Amino acid sequence: MGQEKMRQVIAQTTDQITIGVDISKDRLDVHLHPEGLVRQFTNDRKGHTQLIARATPKHPTRIIFEATGAYHRALEMALGKAGLPAVKINPFQARRFAQAAGKRVKTDPVDAAMLARFGVSIQPDIPPARDETIDSLAELLAVRRALVKDRTAALNRGKVLTLALLKRLSQQHLKQIETQIEAIDHERTAILVKHEKLKARYDILVSMPALGAATALVLLIDMPELGFMDAKQTASLAGLAPITQQSGKWIGKSYIQGGRANLRQALYMPALVAIRFNPQLKAKYLALRQAGKPAKVAIVAIMRKIIITANALLRDNRMWTSEAA
Repeated sequence: MGQEKMRQVIAQTTDQITIGVDISKDRLDVHLHPEGLVRQFTNDRKGHTQLIARATPKHPTRIIFEATGAYHRALEMALGKAGLPAVKINPFQARRFAQAAGKRVKTDPVDAAMLARFGVSIQPDIPPARDETIDSLAELLAVRRALVKDRTAALNRGKVLTLALLKRLSQQHLKQIETQIEAIDHERTAILVKHEKLKARYDILVSMPALGAATALVLLIDMPELGFMDAKQTASLAGLAPITQQSGKWIGKSYIQGGRANLRQALYMPALVAIRFNPQLKAKYLALRQAGKPAKVAIVAIMRKIIITANALLRDNRMWTSEAA
């Protein structure tokens, strides 16, 4: 990069407004970079409206905040509706950045400032605005996952029960869990049918062999960026891109790390099914095994192929064909 272009990039970055927001249960600590302005708002609808009113005239390049479970969701939705560039980052990334910057003090205003500096330095990609329907489906999915865990625990407990009363109560509890799961699945389907655009994306995903309804919904909910990225970004976001280890002449084993664990878990079983019943993916798996790759490495490669193919299909707005594999 030439010196003139470098100066232009630096000048552009300097002129940009980046906002860091530290989110707690009741409060939002906000830092505007490079102005250094600090504000506080309540973490409710009124506070979100006030923050948006202050931020919009500034035309921020990014509004950076950490994923904080239930505390960030309403703000994320409000920013998306207002058309502001909301960027949610992993708290681990933010803390490592603060440590690298030599900031040992951890207070809410300091965290807000560090989030703004993170946005300026790293310039993370701005994802599409989160859809309200996706948010509702995500809430249903979170509860369903918890219910499935409860069902597994109840089944395991039931195997060691000896008293008739406890066995009867265990069966009643299992029946209640199953009823709740069915109700969630019914509501999830009803929401999906009403959302034409989301339903079209869902139909594209389920057109892929071995990708069932449950996995397709997980991909839509946990990876709303799907269809808006290139292959490398897709694999990386899913945590399925191999990370190379090399120093001088030493070359270590590549491994996968980070990304979204729920996606990897959702793709594991479809990959096993594809290895058995999809001719193209089965051939790819066997070729990797014959080349000496461990079974787990070969399975991860199939998972990566599935998610990259799903991204390509959604990007091109087309159904799966045998050529897509």
